[in-house]
Amino acid sequence: MAHLISPSLLSADFGNLQRDIEMINKSEADWFHLDIMDGVFVPNISFGFPVIKYIKKHAKKPLDVHLMIVDPDRYIEDFYKAGADILTVHFEACNHLHRTVQNIKSKGMKAGVSLNPHTPVHLLKDIIADVDLVLIMSVNPGFGGQKFIPNSIEKIKELKKLILEKNSNSLIEIDGGVDNSNAKILIDAGCDVLVVGNYIFSSDNQINTIQKLKNISK
Repeated sequence: MAHLISPSLLSADFGNLQRDIEMINKSEADWFHLDIMDGVFVPNISFGFPVIKYIKKHAKKPLDVHLMIVDPDRYIEDFYKAGADILTVHFEACNHLHRTVQNIKSKGMKAGVSLNPHTPVHLLKDIIADVDLVLIMSVNPGFGGQKFIPNSIEKIKELKKLILEKNSNSLIEIDGGVDNSNAKILIDAGCDVLVVGNYIFSSDNQINTIQKLKNISK
């Protein structure tokens, strides 16, 4: 399959949020990426349910919701009601990951699991066949605009091997420091979904930037 682009709204202009949502609607982007942060699991706070519901009202593409929060199980129903299409939890935040994944899927959402930069891929071997997506963090989570961690490329390759070995249908998503300088390398390593924030929203022609990222491997 062709790779997907999921622009991160954490880098959007919140004073002109509807404008940026409409830009993504019109672009070749595939998903909207929403980072939900609680100030506990990561040292930052982002947006909550009212903003997600607003985005859902105007978005014409799936909401790719990434929970960087403690005890995500408490809020699965709430994120479903707010409009999440894909719900990704952190491996490091879940005591009973299999149960969490099954709960997400029981609501009709796609279930994802994210790994922090220091968390090894092999820890997913017993869950990989059950998840729809694995999100590799290529920066330390919490803030946009950080520098890409090069070892993430090897993690993608290792994860791709595990997915094939376990007959999993999981997609591989990468988030953090992604731009035109490393996008092709990531795709060639096995990445299916590129989360791109600052590089898109700081560009002069955002739709053109998304188009170039979408067509980078062609």
